[in-house]
Amino acid sequence: MLYSNTMNSRHTIGFLSAVCLSLNLCLAAALAAQSKKAGPGYTDTAILPDQRWHVHDPNRPHPNPVTPGNVLGAAPSDAIVLFDGHDLSRWMQNPGGKPVDAKWRVENGYFECVPRTGDLLTRDKFGDVQLHIEWSEPAGVKGTSQERGNSGVLLMNRYEVQVLDSYKDLTYADGQAGALYGQWPPLVNPIRKPDEWQAYDIVFEAPKWKGEKLVRPAYATVFFNGVLVHHRKEILGTMAHRLVAKYTPHGDEEPLSLQDHGNPVRYRNVWIRRLNGYDQPER
Repeated sequence: MLYSNTMNSRHTIGFLSAVCLSLNLCLAAALAAQSKKAGPGYTDTAILPDQRWHVHDPNRPHPNPVTPGNVLGAAPSDAIVLFDGHDLSRWMQNPGGKPVDAKWRVENGYFECVPRTGDLLTRDKFGDVQLHIEWSEPAGVKGTSQERGNSGVLLMNRYEVQVLDSYKDLTYADGQAGALYGQWPPLVNPIRKPDEWQAYDIVFEAPKWKGEKLVRPAYATVFFNGVLVHHRKEILGTMAHRLVAKYTPHGDEEPLSLQDHGNPVRYRNVWIRRLNGYDQPER
């Protein structure tokens, strides 16, 4: 009987020790979670439709980094070359609603945003397209979060794929490089270092309207340095900061634009293809 009681006591002590260890581990995990510093962003903004994240949520998981390949794209024979390394004749700026020649700087085979001159817009308008564009942040890029080499590629002058130095610098997930700004983070983060060239290959399906009624939203497929970061992802509406995006009616074709966000971001090798349906007549 004494032996049995001793064994029971040992089992009880062992059980209590296991419970205490489990509680200590849980407490440690809770304290670690509490002490984790939140990244840049906002928690006082609206929840995105059909998601559990605020617009620009600082707690949204960030994409895992991957290493991109080294090959950049060349224009196919049916592409419209928007920049060939020499001039900005296919681009303009539109201060006060009056089109003027582009004032961004051209040198050494690239062009660079001249801060506070305004966004750059194509003279031509486009709907469904395939776009290739390469961009680079200067080696001495400064700032943090959204102030670090900010620009953007705006399809139809509305729907933004973010341009930003997100190499080892933290911002809100839906505002980092490769994001559909304020809507969807990229699936992964394949960015190169500043002063190295980045490449976007974008397939964009324009929204469709019947009068004032939206009958099909826009979609974007985006490859970032050859890595898929959006797979026919639905666009929620016109790019917006701290707000849920929404659609407003516009034309079937609109200009492509590059954002002047006050940073000297560089671009090169820009070409675009209009996308037609299947079974088109030969030209």
